[in-house]
Amino acid sequence: MKIIRNVGSLAFVLGLFVVIFAGIPWYVMVADDPAAPWWMRTAVFSLLGGILVVLASVGLEQRKYKADQAGPKPTDTTLLLSNTPEIPRHEIAEVLGLAQGHTVYAIWLGKDLSALIRLILGGELTEYTEMMGRARKAATERMVGQADEMGADAIINVRYMTTSVVGSAAELLVYGTAVKLNGLALKV
Repeated sequence: MKIIRNVGSLAFVLGLFVVIFAGIPWYVMVADDPAAPWWMRTAVFSLLGGILVVLASVGLEQRKYKADQAGPKPTDTTLLLSNTPEIPRHEIAEVLGLAQGHTVYAIWLGKDLSALIRLILGGELTEYTEMMGRARKAATERMVGQADEMGADAIINVRYMTTSVVGSAAELLVYGTAVKLNGLALKV
């Protein structure tokens, strides 16, 4: 699907380039002839077809992604998460290394427009709140999965970072130190 989307993107960019850098000068110079030449028609169809291919491939990917995310994935592990450098009443036996989870989320244009109206009128931007909640959950699940693969009992010093990527898309990174606890024994 990614290859099809890339072909659509390339067709769009090439069509746009030809329309802007060749079509507009042609139209300005030959404004008395209303019939567009074959290369101009091809460029316009390439531009529009590229958009259609990209939209269709992204839509199919979204359907597949939503089907994959439909049910909650039960985890067999009970990793402890802490934003402190130690777990109270537990001794760290071994530091396994960095565990991290990462995702980039965006909302669709309809929700983006309703958030814009709310931005003007005031109030909580619930569309973005929900988006960041989903991003935080996905990134945390990925971090926990990575720590579980390392054989960790806990993740300490958990930190979240977020960055705006483009428009209404946000990148969320969560990281922490995966550790083995000493038999989950109590510290004295």
